[in-house]
Amino acid sequence: MTSRIPRDSRLRLVRSRPLAAAPRAMNQRRSRRPAPRPPEGTPAPAELAGMARSRLAGAARVARWADAALRPGKGNATSDGKATLADATAERAAHDLDLTPAQVQADWDTARLAGLVEVHGDSARPGWRLRAWDRDHTAVLRGWVALFDAWSLAHPEPADHEPAAVAEVVSAMPQVLSFLQLSAGPVPVDQLLDLLQQRVRELRTERCEVPYGPQREPASPPAPGTASPVDAEPEDTELAPLLDWALHALASVGALTYGAGQATLTPLGSWAVWVKLEQICVAAQSPAGNIEAAAEDMLRGCAQLRPNAARAEYRAWLAARPVGSAVTELLDAARGEDALLRGLAFEALRVVGAPAEPDVRAVLDEPTLRPYALLWLAEHDGADPEDAHEVLTREEATWLWVDTAAAVADHGEAPLLVRHLESAVQPTVPALLDEVRAVGHPRTVQVLVALAAAHPDPALAKAVRRAAFQVHTGGS
Repeated sequence: MTSRIPRDSRLRLVRSRPLAAAPRAMNQRRSRRPAPRPPEGTPAPAELAGMARSRLAGAARVARWADAALRPGKGNATSDGKATLADATAERAAHDLDLTPAQVQADWDTARLAGLVEVHGDSARPGWRLRAWDRDHTAVLRGWVALFDAWSLAHPEPADHEPAAVAEVVSAMPQVLSFLQLSAGPVPVDQLLDLLQQRVRELRTERCEVPYGPQREPASPPAPGTASPVDAEPEDTELAPLLDWALHALASVGALTYGAGQATLTPLGSWAVWVKLEQICVAAQSPAGNIEAAAEDMLRGCAQLRPNAARAEYRAWLAARPVGSAVTELLDAARGEDALLRGLAFEALRVVGAPAEPDVRAVLDEPTLRPYALLWLAEHDGADPEDAHEVLTREEATWLWVDTAAAVADHGEAPLLVRHLESAVQPTVPALLDEVRAVGHPRTVQVLVALAAAHPDPALAKAVRRAAFQVHTGGS
């Protein structure tokens, strides 16, 4: 009498389920928090979107011109593969739009930062926000917030300052913006400078660093009856021009007004800062409480959450730190041994969106991250998530299957590992085992042993155990 389960049954080709949606998470309950109301006096979303459309009108105009003039077969947008508009293209746009080439370049950079155009290598295509620009207020506001998040790229930084000092100011500016938002009115620049200096000192203390730059020699005690000379702190001369740069950059994207020795958030800027503060508050009140955690601990905390709840945690975690350092931290977590964190790190990078593209492209040469990066880039380029796996080679898809199976074996339940067979690209179990043995994933043996232990078909389990033994001993 033979088994009712065929030994060489065809595997159904279905898309693998996100690990964050494993059944173990179904019993997790999150307390519902009422939708917060923005501060009194905040314009309605439609009015805010109108302000954003006005601010980004030039960028949208150049993006639409690029959509019509730079389609496939009509020429390239960039000359260096780094999103810089080619001189000839800028001249052509300037002629068509009655602008100067410098204006075109500036509007092009703004459109790219706002997600109105997306550059891939030496070609450009319209972003999804441009398609929804006239009808979707949310798309417009997200585009402006993307520009707001990239304020440090929108205005050239001072050339005569150390990159480390510039990075410190960028890291400290969220606190300055929060103070401006809470003040709800003009704030003297001297007061903002004091706050910036305090935050930079905190950052240096956290790194156990002493202030760099010229230091004063200890002064000898003043003579009796004379006053001690008060010299300016080195930070005064170091940070004052950088604060001036930061305020000018934020003014250039429409987040604040700056002049006459004071700064004031615009309605758009005040709303954006409030949204980010609210995201931080949501994370602080969440069961996971990941807002201050490192990327690896944050991802572990999100592993038990449903996908939507996890994405809310990612957004809040990202809102509390500069995008560049957050992306670096997520990729470092993805390089670890835990395959579950690898998958979750790229889910968090999907929340980051376009600002993460250069860093994701940079890891394509790393075998451990390449399949994840290829899927991320395919979806970023507009591919349907159901079809994104088509960008992978057979070997890459098999490597990803083993890596995902390792995550399930470490963190999931036995039935989930058995169902994971359905996501393999190979049509039969023997074909899958042959290619799994050849792919060279470091967790192959553990995955096959776990699968053999979990599968209810004794004959199939035996074949899987034999494959695990062959990998372990180096046999064929």
